[in-house]
Amino acid sequence: MPVTALDPVTALVAIDLQRGLAQRPLVHPFADVVASTARLARAFRAAKLPVVLVRVAFSADGGDALRTRVEAAPRLPANPGPEFFEIVPELGPEPGDLVVTKRQPNAFYGTDLDLQLRRRRVTGVVLTGVATSVGVDSTARAAHERAYNVTFASDAMTDGDATTHELTMTRVFPRLGEIGTTDAVLAMLRR
Repeated sequence: MPVTALDPVTALVAIDLQRGLAQRPLVHPFADVVASTARLARAFRAAKLPVVLVRVAFSADGGDALRTRVEAAPRLPANPGPEFFEIVPELGPEPGDLVVTKRQPNAFYGTDLDLQLRRRRVTGVVLTGVATSVGVDSTARAAHERAYNVTFASDAMTDGDATTHELTMTRVFPRLGEIGTTDAVLAMLRR
């Protein structure tokens, strides 16, 4: 479903746009996803709406990393330095932005994201980031389950696999929210 509206208090939630993921092979260039997200972030800040920058990070010993028999191990360098986990500078953070650190794909699980959004009376979220079928998808499902109105900025997200990206965009996301380009979301924000 195309974007029809944004709630009066909608937050931008950008998933895993961090330095360590910038060189991964992706369906759409990481720099383009960051540029679209940065446009949205500037507009949300100007409208005095929350901007949430989510990053995935783990302790130095990896003890807080998710480990199950079926979970693919995170593809991290042997010894990622702290810069690996930093939000890309194009996004800030700016004063007033929320930075959420997660330990698995879903930005709600094990974090205070829901609490921070509810305290700001947020009822809608616009999602961007990496990867469409993992971090964005699991966060979207969690937002939907918590009754947030979900909007996806289609040109501000990407994945490592074209088939999975397309399947998520065309089959999963229409069941969870509305989908539009950065320009479409910006047009709704100006209303």
